[in-house]
Amino acid sequence: MPDKHIFYSVVFLLMVGTLATYSLTPFLMVRFETNEFNFVLKQLIFSTLAIILMWTISRLESKVWLHKIGMLMFIGGLFTMIIMNFLPTSIVPEIGGASRWISIMGFSLAPVEFFKIGFVYFIAWSMSRKVEIDKNHKLRSEFSIFFPYFVIFIIAIFFIAYLQKDLGQSVVLGATLVVLSYLAGGSGKFIAKTIGFLTIVFLFFIMTFSHRTDRIQSWWLMAKTWLPDWIMDRFDLSGGVESYQIAHSLNAVNNGGLFGTGIGGGIYKYGYLAEVHTDFVLEGIAEETGLASITLIFLIFTWLFQRMLKVANRSDDRSHFLFSIGMALIIVFGLLINAYGATGIIPMKGIPVPFISYGGSSLLALSIGIGMVLMISRDANRRDSEINDDNNSNQTRDNEITRNNEHFNRDHFRHQNYNNF
Repeated sequence: MPDKHIFYSVVFLLMVGTLATYSLTPFLMVRFETNEFNFVLKQLIFSTLAIILMWTISRLESKVWLHKIGMLMFIGGLFTMIIMNFLPTSIVPEIGGASRWISIMGFSLAPVEFFKIGFVYFIAWSMSRKVEIDKNHKLRSEFSIFFPYFVIFIIAIFFIAYLQKDLGQSVVLGATLVVLSYLAGGSGKFIAKTIGFLTIVFLFFIMTFSHRTDRIQSWWLMAKTWLPDWIMDRFDLSGGVESYQIAHSLNAVNNGGLFGTGIGGGIYKYGYLAEVHTDFVLEGIAEETGLASITLIFLIFTWLFQRMLKVANRSDDRSHFLFSIGMALIIVFGLLINAYGATGIIPMKGIPVPFISYGGSSLLALSIGIGMVLMISRDANRRDSEINDDNNSNQTRDNEITRNNEHFNRDHFRHQNYNNF
């Protein structure tokens, strides 16, 4: 039996996302001239497919299907991200200044969402075979061991961050890669140098596009209000326009208070927050149902994270261990980057909230990844059950031997007493 706590946690988050989609999209219905059930119906369909897909994959045999699904996501996702650059704009339209989706028959697919899952699996599978945990590794040998993985990462973020203009997903993949490299056997000194290298890489991709530098400058204008004066005196970025989206998101949270204005009672969803059903969905929920509901959502995510780490800890396969942790990190990093960006703690990144934000690609891709984790958890439960059965069998045999010895001793005692009599 797969880990039911993980399954029910994901189902709960999907239900929250579906309800939020219905409540937060009235302005979009008017803007795009659709009926009131257009967005929620699509989200409900994708959520239902996600649950079915997650449960179906969890019932498969990991020895047969885990590697096949993981490599299909990795190779298929990378191949699709490459070829979409050569497809016509009728299939790969530019939306919001970025070409990240393949649109066919009214449905859009974001290959990067599926590639993320495949990338985590590939790293976990390959590092479990190629990287040995050795505290005596020299720094130069560590670079030679991990170098191929970072080459693959650089190639991937060229398509994601440069061609698709999606730096947020690259940050999630980079942070996950660093943590998995450390857990696979990388030393602290190597990880520190790696973080420095990746910081330079991300700074390069930030400076490549003017809208990213503008976003940094806008965030800095807001950060001036709460950063110490000595930091402001040393680091002063000129230019930038105050981010009204962040201001509106904070006002939405403040307007909701502890228990919210009631479902459907929010006002900032009416054009003040342009992407209230995706990037700012948590703030839209906070306005209508209050900080209490956001606290509950974060508690559910924390519980989900803890259960996924428990699955990793119980696994006797090193690749399963790394993959389960990698999936947990993908979800947590996505949540934190969205929440921190939407509230101004870090510069805003257009990245969805796992399981809650509107969008089919993210839901389906994450459901596949969670299904794979559930597949691993079922193996762990099965192994624990077999161990318990063996222990119970041994205990039963020991009890039987004890009972036989007791019968023998009692009969022998009676025989001795009879002879003495």
